[in-house]
Amino acid sequence: MQETNMMKIPKRILNALVSSMAAGVVPRAGAKYIAIGRTSEVTSLCRDLELVAEGGSVTRFVIGKYGSGKSFLIQLMRGYAVERGFVCADADLSPERRLSSSNGGGIATYRELVRNLSTKASPDGGALSQMISRWLSDIRYAVTESGVLPDTPQFEREVSARIYAVLHEIETGVGAFDFAHVIDRYYRAWREEDEETQSACLRWLRGEFGTKTQARAALSVSGIINDENWYDYIKLLAAFVRKIGYAGLVVFIDECVNLYKIPNRVSRENNYEKILAIFNDTLQGKATGLEVIFAGTPQFLEDTRRGLFSYEALRSRLQDNMFGGEAMATGAPLFGPIMRLARLSDDELLALLARVKGLFDRCYGAVDVTTEEMRDFLYHMLSREGAQTLITPRELIRGYITALGMIMQSGGRMRLPDIYKKEEHKIIFGENKPKPTDDFDPDLIEI
Repeated sequence: MQETNMMKIPKRILNALVSSMAAGVVPRAGAKYIAIGRTSEVTSLCRDLELVAEGGSVTRFVIGKYGSGKSFLIQLMRGYAVERGFVCADADLSPERRLSSSNGGGIATYRELVRNLSTKASPDGGALSQMISRWLSDIRYAVTESGVLPDTPQFEREVSARIYAVLHEIETGVGAFDFAHVIDRYYRAWREEDEETQSACLRWLRGEFGTKTQARAALSVSGIINDENWYDYIKLLAAFVRKIGYAGLVVFIDECVNLYKIPNRVSRENNYEKILAIFNDTLQGKATGLEVIFAGTPQFLEDTRRGLFSYEALRSRLQDNMFGGEAMATGAPLFGPIMRLARLSDDELLALLARVKGLFDRCYGAVDVTTEEMRDFLYHMLSREGAQTLITPRELIRGYITALGMIMQSGGRMRLPDIYKKEEHKIIFGENKPKPTDDFDPDLIEI
């Protein structure tokens, strides 16, 4: 099974996968080829997608240590969602990109999200213009199918009527009128092949107009997307993509620990207040077809001085309840908003090493490493003090790929055990100890 799936990996994705893993970076494409474990987490997030596809809305917090697989899970779910007809947007927070800011941090996050809009037809981002153009083309095709001939006044009236019907349905909430007006202007420019106006419309939708004066001169609109209202336009975008044929909008916001690092208390709490607004909107049904997934460290969530728990309104909503203690401790995703990532089991880590070796072999040529040697390598990594609870997939994979590279460069003269110092193994597998066989082949995760 593994052999068949590996044969189908495009060379571009294969090289990117191995290079990214070697550098400790999560690959943007091809996450499904190295997915091991996390079945319950994926199942829970897939349940959320079903709710969003029915017009609901969800907020989730994926919590885990550095290198525990938060970003990997996000990229895995992003690939899954676009394959199922969702529009996805993702952004990493940083000192320059925040949720709320007085100096452009909020609009910078919005611009990053829109720049990374992904669909099945545009999985690598930049899908905004493609989505709108496809929708307009579909409308014109549908009108033609109904028997109305192109290049006639009736044809243009019918096309305009169908466009306005969609725009009228989303003309509720902050900025909805301007949003609908810009889409209408884009259609007229698209019909007349006015590329300058099309570009201005896309600039407005991407939040690139700095002043209302510039927007009024270019498009005759009274407002712009800015630090204060960018989330309102995310909600409008979610409603719009559902109206034009997509299942919904999924927004991934990673590296939320950067909010925890904001030194100014007022600025930090303004960002947490924005999270609270998003959380309330999605759980109270004020957003349609929208899921927002935040990813951060335990400190970002639990620190009572600077984390989310320092903001009482969020702490009372997000803290563990008295009945979920055991499940929370094991990282099992419940129906609540918090999803804690537990360490992968020893069996899953061994399967991950086998998967990484298969990718490495296909990228650079076969390296002679037996399953017994892989297991001994894992024993060595887990035998270090504290490794049973602190080791992460990132640390394990980086060390393993480095070792495989050294074996390859030695021309086969070096074996895997020669690379690390031999120690007495203190860690043993549990009852489900994997048996070393020459054809060890862990199944791919089923999603």
